[in-house]
Amino acid sequence: MDYKQLGQTNLQVSRLCLGTMTMGWTSDKAESFAVMDYAYEHGLNFFDTADIYSMWVDGNDGGVSETWIGEWLTERNLQNKIIIATKARGRMWEGPDGEGLSRNHLMRAVEDSLRRLQIETIDLYQSHWPDDKTPLGETFRAFEDMIKEGKVRYIGCSNHSTTQLQETLDLSANKPTGKPRYESLQPHYNLVHRAEYETDLMALCEKHGLGVIPYSPLAGGFLTGKYRRDNQSPTGSRGYGNDRMQKYLNDKGWAIIDALTELSQTHNCAIPQTALAWLLANPTITSVIVGANRVEQLADSINAVDLVLSEDEKARLDNLPSPT
Repeated sequence: MDYKQLGQTNLQVSRLCLGTMTMGWTSDKAESFAVMDYAYEHGLNFFDTADIYSMWVDGNDGGVSETWIGEWLTERNLQNKIIIATKARGRMWEGPDGEGLSRNHLMRAVEDSLRRLQIETIDLYQSHWPDDKTPLGETFRAFEDMIKEGKVRYIGCSNHSTTQLQETLDLSANKPTGKPRYESLQPHYNLVHRAEYETDLMALCEKHGLGVIPYSPLAGGFLTGKYRRDNQSPTGSRGYGNDRMQKYLNDKGWAIIDALTELSQTHNCAIPQTALAWLLANPTITSVIVGANRVEQLADSINAVDLVLSEDEKARLDNLPSPT
């Protein structure tokens, strides 16, 4: 496994980050523990979660992923071996401060996450998405206090537009030396969803030295190769039929699948490995978040770290128009 510095922090993170949204949703506890075991054994030292995971499942009140990670860390005595990133913003309890990036919400949410994760400090605490109802100054004063109290090491954000991210960087730059700033961004970024990151965010992150940790690198399964022109509804697929997947089922999407198929045959590897290798070849990308319901899925993803695309191969994928 290769490692890379996360932005301007002192965190050296694996080039693949284990995403844990599937825990308590599409993978049970035993499967989740097996995946985490395999991840650690193969050099992944970076796990990403969120307090709301996976609240959308019947009977899941959120916090399941954090709880299972905490139990796994404690049982394996690995609290100091894994870099933990989690997120706050979504609704976790009733009442006006049950969601958002207000001080009241964040100070309670961070304590809840620390308790579930069974750790003393969260390495990377992230705003899951912006909160237009809360002044940025209030949010960042809360983050500053968390860092001073040793509850959080660094802060980051997810799902922020260029304008929103720039506003936070301006706020931090105008504060006295030593005030926190977002050190990383989690964008939605993959071969079929490129404009959101590449238009302006990529340049902004590069300019300010932010770590970049893209999620959904395989586009909900579209970039695994199981979707084909003659099989647009593969058995057991969650993604087919929703609006996101429909955006990819067109000539632009199929052209990307065709190119991935050909390049994967050249390298004698699986299609998802080539899609991940394309992301890893982008110098602005620090670590790519990969989820897995089963060990076999994670094993396929890990092999992408060793796949090096030639300049011509990368250029071929770069030059294909993206559906979104």
